[in-house]
Amino acid sequence: MAALKLNQRWTWIIASVAMLGGGLVLTFLLVLATQNSDQLEPYFNWLLWGNVATAALLGVVILLALGRLALRLRQRRFGSRLLLKLAGIFGLVGLLPGVLIYTVSYQFVSRSIETWFDVRVEGALEAGLNLGRNTLDNLTQDLAKKTQVAADRLGSSADALPGLLELERLREQLGAQTVSLVSEAGQVEWSAGGSGDVPLMTDRVATTWRQDARQKGVMAQVENLADDAAPSASRIVALAWMPDRSFSLQARGHYLMVTQQLAPEIVRNALNVQAAYSEYQQRALGREGLRRMYIGTLTLALILAVFGAFLLAATLGQQLAHPLLLLAEGVGEVARGDLRPKAIFASKDELGGLTRAFAEMTQQLADARNLVDRSVHDLDSARAHLQAIMDNLTAGVIVFDAQGRIDTVNPGATRILRLPLSVYRGRPLSDVPELQAFAATLAQRFELYAHDPTPGERQQWQESYELQLPGNPEPLTLLVRGADLPPDERLIVFDDLTEVVSAQRAEAWSEVARRVAHEIKNPLTPIQLSAERLQMKLHDKLDEPGQNLLKRSTDTIVTQVQALKTLINEFRDYARLPSAKLVPLDLNALVNDVLALYGQAVEQGTVALDLQPDLPRIMGDPALLRQVVHNLVQNALDAVGEHPPMDAAPRVLLRTDVSLTDGGEVRTVRLAVRDNGPGFPEQVIKRAFEPYITTKAKGTGLGLAVVKKIADEHGALVRIRNLGSAGATPSGKGDLASTSGPSGAQVSLSFSKLSSETPQAGPHYA
Repeated sequence: MAALKLNQRWTWIIASVAMLGGGLVLTFLLVLATQNSDQLEPYFNWLLWGNVATAALLGVVILLALGRLALRLRQRRFGSRLLLKLAGIFGLVGLLPGVLIYTVSYQFVSRSIETWFDVRVEGALEAGLNLGRNTLDNLTQDLAKKTQVAADRLGSSADALPGLLELERLREQLGAQTVSLVSEAGQVEWSAGGSGDVPLMTDRVATTWRQDARQKGVMAQVENLADDAAPSASRIVALAWMPDRSFSLQARGHYLMVTQQLAPEIVRNALNVQAAYSEYQQRALGREGLRRMYIGTLTLALILAVFGAFLLAATLGQQLAHPLLLLAEGVGEVARGDLRPKAIFASKDELGGLTRAFAEMTQQLADARNLVDRSVHDLDSARAHLQAIMDNLTAGVIVFDAQGRIDTVNPGATRILRLPLSVYRGRPLSDVPELQAFAATLAQRFELYAHDPTPGERQQWQESYELQLPGNPEPLTLLVRGADLPPDERLIVFDDLTEVVSAQRAEAWSEVARRVAHEIKNPLTPIQLSAERLQMKLHDKLDEPGQNLLKRSTDTIVTQVQALKTLINEFRDYARLPSAKLVPLDLNALVNDVLALYGQAVEQGTVALDLQPDLPRIMGDPALLRQVVHNLVQNALDAVGEHPPMDAAPRVLLRTDVSLTDGGEVRTVRLAVRDNGPGFPEQVIKRAFEPYITTKAKGTGLGLAVVKKIADEHGALVRIRNLGSAGATPSGKGDLASTSGPSGAQVSLSFSKLSSETPQAGPHYA
């Protein structure tokens, strides 16, 4: 669309210029015809009507241009008012003087033609005219020769161009009125002589005259030789070409222009003769013809002047409006957020500078926006990076704003505290019912840190807290670190040390067990031997009641010593478990070997198996894993034996299966031992793997602790839980039959260290 409009605009411009040029040519020919030119006199009527047609076409073009301008103004297009104002100004500039000149000329022609018809002798007029012409020609040729000689002399020098002083000296030598140095472009650079009452030539010399002078070397003509010119203003002007013979790469030639004033008597006589001759010629054409020719010529000249003014107005207005239109379009694009490079008006004036400044400003805005986008992208990347780090931290992180409200919380905090903290974002921590006391403690610690920090706590403070949450039988042990963030925010980072404390407690109990076993084991054997020796020595020396008493006493001592030895052996096994020696192991075969010791329970159906065939081999220590299976089976049998279910037979199930990845590969091999006993009490299940935690009347509390240590040696994950369904009774195939009996418990071990011989197959378990 823009290209089509551009083509239409150029079409109008070319057509207008062509018509204007044609009109000028026709007008020029008509003027020549009015001068009684022999060549054009037969075509006078054609020239007249051709000019009339051209004037009509130009008038139509002017009307169309005015219509287009009115349409642009009605559509409120940008620049229309400016273009209208320029068109009006230039139109008035061309129209008013033209109308004024036309009116005066019309009156002058109408009233003056009658005065031009005084009859004179044709021969005298021609002789006088020839005499005047010969005199002027001789003076003109003489001045032309002198001017050419002077130009050759000045141009032969390779020095700089002549200055004003040298031009003045040349004027005095030639006896001229003025001597001027004209540039190759026709601009007068230096001028010597002249007077205020005698006008010089215009600042620029006509192009055609310069071209003729350059081709012929010198040109000369008479100026101001007219009836309405003062005799003192008539002069001869000679223009000679003066090439630059310097060796400069930018050398340019000049013209030497010499003006010589004509004698007033010669001018007066020549004008008189020329006036008489002109009157004679015009009389030959007739009065009406002269009037018609001159009035027609004036009319066509007026129309051409008006059209030229409007064309110039449209052209200049378009030139002025184009950069403004570019600016308006650019401002609109910037307002819509489009900061692409803008078009620049190729001009060296202020409007061009304005468009360039606007383009530079737009580019700076685009660079600034790109910088902001990069900064925002970097900030988002940093925020995402920080958020990813916080999401994967095992520690809990909570950030409070200046008003103490929760601003940021990571998943670690929710996992450790087992509370939906993200729901309370934007609210104080004290709004969480379970953490009111903890929030008050934190606020008190921050206040203490802010007003009276101890040495070394300027950066952060650190405290450990025990947090009792509803539903948790055991308190959480938290290590909390707090710090102030600029400007007024606060940060706490906390870790759950419950498992660490439990491990430390287990290590301490291991040390206690080792010391107790060492201190108690040594005297047990002498005590047993001494009791047996007393019985042997005193048995024959006592009567029968005494013998019975002695036997009961020594049997009691020996029995208790044996019990103490058993306890000491368990202490020793817990404190000094050997390191696991991992070898490829068939877990199903190991379970069957251990259950061979419980043949009676298997035959009675108390112990059942659900072993997955073709189970992948694991890496394990057979001796230690036998102890694990034995402990788990014995604990399960003890549980169903001491607290049998009310409406179901005591049952213990050993089950093996595998866990698969999404790709179908084996992830872990699991061994689970289930029973339908009473399950674990809530206060025990959280600390079931700690030493000396037991529900048995005569238990030592070391069975599950030993299982945990052996599982850690194998890199296995051990889990303990109560079965969810009430009265869940393991059947021979591992199914749970719903009864009203006790829920039961399950202890499972998941082995992730598999042998290279492990087949990649097996069912998936939940």
